[in-house]
Amino acid sequence: MANALRVTLEIGPKGKKVVAVASDWPGLERGAKTEEAALERLRSYLPRYAPVAKLAGMEAAFAAITTVDVTQRYPGTGSTDYWGISFAFSDFDRQALSSEELERELALMRACWTFFDGVRARVSAQMQKGPRGGGRDRDRIVGHTLAAEQDMAKKVGVSLPQDEPLTGEGLQAYRNAYCNAIRAYHATGKMARAWPLRYLIRHTAFHTLDHAWEMEDKDLTGGVR
Repeated sequence: MANALRVTLEIGPKGKKVVAVASDWPGLERGAKTEEAALERLRSYLPRYAPVAKLAGMEAAFAAITTVDVTQRYPGTGSTDYWGISFAFSDFDRQALSSEELERELALMRACWTFFDGVRARVSAQMQKGPRGGGRDRDRIVGHTLAAEQDMAKKVGVSLPQDEPLTGEGLQAYRNAYCNAIRAYHATGKMARAWPLRYLIRHTAFHTLDHAWEMEDKDLTGGVR
C-alpha cells in the first residue's frame, strides 16, 4: 500500500491510553484514550507534520498518503498509560535498518529540529497559561526539550559539559555529533543501550515536535487568548 500511512498502536497495560505511531515518519505520534481516538488524533496532525516532511525533501511522498494501515498492536508500559506517550518498542522498531533507511530517518529527525528552531524563533516569550495559571514559558520549554534530548544522546555516547550552552554553532555541532554517533552505532550493529536505534530516532523526533507544537498552541504573538 504505497499511499498508506503505516501505523502501530501501543496499548497501555491497563488500557487507559493508546499511542498511534506513524512508523515511516519519525516524530508523528499521538496518544488518546482509545484506538479510534488515537488514530483520529494522528490523522488530525498530518497537516502539522507536513512542514517537517517538506523540510526533509519528502513533501510529495507525504502528500500522497490517502489511507491508514494498522500494522501492529503491541503492549506498552505503565508510562504509556500515564503519559499517553510511546515508551515501548514495536516490531518495526526492532527491524534491521539499512544505511539508506537510516539516512532517511536522520533527515526527518533533522527536519524536526529545524522546525523546532523556526517555531522557537517566531513565538512569544510568554506562553498562554493553563486554567489555573500554570505552564512553562518559551525558554523553559526549550530548555526542557534540549536537556531531555541530551539524556537520549548519552545512549550513543554523546555528552556535553553541563555548563555549555546549546545555541548557534554549539547546537549544530551537538546535533551533528548526535547523528554521527547514531551512524557509528548502526555501522557496528550496536543498540542505544536498551533502545533500538529506530526508537531512539523517533523518540527524539517526537519529543522535539511535541514541544514545538506546544509552543505553537500557546503562542501569544497574536494577543492574549
